[in-house]
Amino acid sequence: MKDIAKDLGISQATVSKVLREHPDIGAKTRQRVLQRVKELDYQPNSLARSLATGRSYLIGLVAPSLLHPFFAQIARALSNVIREKGYSLIVSSSEEDPELEKEEISRLLARRLDALVIASAGSNIEQLKRMDNKAQPYVLIDRDLAGLAANFVGINDEKVGRLATEHLIDMGCRRVAHIRGRDNSTGLGRVEGYRQALRHRGIPYSEDYVVRADHTDTETTRQGAEAMRLLLEQDPKPDGVFCFNDPLAIGAMTTILESGLRIPEDIALIGCGNLPNNDCLRVSLSSIDQHSQMIGQRAAELVLSLIESEQMPRARTIILEPTLVVRSSTQRK
Repeated sequence: MKDIAKDLGISQATVSKVLREHPDIGAKTRQRVLQRVKELDYQPNSLARSLATGRSYLIGLVAPSLLHPFFAQIARALSNVIREKGYSLIVSSSEEDPELEKEEISRLLARRLDALVIASAGSNIEQLKRMDNKAQPYVLIDRDLAGLAANFVGINDEKVGRLATEHLIDMGCRRVAHIRGRDNSTGLGRVEGYRQALRHRGIPYSEDYVVRADHTDTETTRQGAEAMRLLLEQDPKPDGVFCFNDPLAIGAMTTILESGLRIPEDIALIGCGNLPNNDCLRVSLSSIDQHSQMIGQRAAELVLSLIESEQMPRARTIILEPTLVVRSSTQRK
């Protein structure tokens, strides 16, 4: 920076501001500095920067799975937003293992990351409480934790369940089944929304039409297929199925079609997540859009505001509203 400043006849502070994208610098000066940086192939020393500022300019994401498209989309949106502010994203997977999650959080904190974004695989809040006591910034996403006043960004999961189930009923389904998720806030919220919709429409709830699936990674498709086989053993069979997420619905679709049944004429099917490939399936899949990119963006904005705050602000909860996306898998004539 000293060499660049001397070459251009400006102060080292001005060079520093250009590299930090500070708004005080005029366009012509900024262009001159960036051109000289490019000519010299100058790479700022991130360790020296950290020592000077007290920040690592690193933010961690701890997700239950790196294979599930939902968390991949969140990671991409997070990275895009924080990159504009000079931060980089370090991504780690807990593999839906609460103990591994604790280890990964500890490793990331040991690297002096400025903040964490966590989609928790467990329900133990002691580690997060210790982070609160140390004023360590973090944001929970997708999965809320009871008994913890934490910053959170997620979707209205009860409304997810209501939207999906009411849509199936509107399409003429009267025996609506649910392939549900884990006993976390998302799984419990969506099954509660399912029950609310049935009750509101005067349709009895039956445990026989509810099958649980635990995984959210590549095993999810297989579990969806197995869960659907169990539902097809019921007498009478369901005529509509709401799946906790799209990978479960894709597995269920395979079982339905292999059984010689038609979608949606015999069984209407809807998932959640609105994945990019839903239009490319044998039967295009109706889904609830939970706005994964928006979750990532809002979480990034929130975590950056925490880093910039001189005092830890009161915890905020940001709940996004889901939307129904109708495709062939529920469009009965």
